[in-house]
Amino acid sequence: MAQTLSFPVPSALGSLDAYISAANRFPLLTEAEEKDFAHRFREDGDVEAARALVLSHLRLVIAVARGYLGYGLPHADLIQEGNVGLMKAVKRFDPDRGVRLVSFAIHWIKAEIHEYILRNWRLVKIATTKAQRKLFFNLRSMKNGLASLNPDEVRSVAKQLGVKPEEVVEMETRIAGGDIALEGNPDDDEERFAPIAYLADLREEPEQALERKQMARMQDEGLKSALASLDERSRRIIERRWLTEGDASTLHELAAEYGVSAERIRQIEAKAMQKMKGLLAAAA
Repeated sequence: MAQTLSFPVPSALGSLDAYISAANRFPLLTEAEEKDFAHRFREDGDVEAARALVLSHLRLVIAVARGYLGYGLPHADLIQEGNVGLMKAVKRFDPDRGVRLVSFAIHWIKAEIHEYILRNWRLVKIATTKAQRKLFFNLRSMKNGLASLNPDEVRSVAKQLGVKPEEVVEMETRIAGGDIALEGNPDDDEERFAPIAYLADLREEPEQALERKQMARMQDEGLKSALASLDERSRRIIERRWLTEGDASTLHELAAEYGVSAERIRQIEAKAMQKMKGLLAAAA
């Protein structure tokens, strides 16, 4: 019977290079050892047997993950997701079907990495159907160099992958597009030209609009109440000086109307304003 591996788990190591180096030191299993470990896990629930199967195939995950570095995601994260797929494969592996674990596991490893890329890459929203996902992951390898596809190549790719030619064009355009920073660099005076400057929605949110209306209503009611507390002459002076829609009356005009000096009108106005401010502050 094959012996259980006793190496430390590589994920407990520090750097990615150290992890890869440790993973590559795990020995490959012979076909007989692989079957023995698989039977022990399936029939007896031997966790150490499952661990041996996983550790011996970590180098496979690293190799598969390396093929997806072009999507700009961390290599360590790709490996981690691939390891999840490897563990799922070990759980479902049937050694009596005549297929080695390495062949069976590749499907699960790639499936987990694909899901991770689609969740995190900037094109996630356009790869929604199975056909679009196939296009997403195959378009790079099907292109000859960095040049854009010509119409004949677009039709050929669309036919091979079972999508519309316009979907190929759209996917190619988005893959070729670069990321743009939402906010500019203040040191380079780029803030005025950054997308955040012209993408901001300046409209009020519903809560803000409701709060503004409530505040305006409260202020209007408070103003009416404060005006009502004044005597008729004081109220008239305040209305003529501050609340008319047209030109406000001058101190001299009101002085002539009430037969007093302009200074007296100013004093009445100041006293009335002070009283109103006190009432409005108390009501706030």
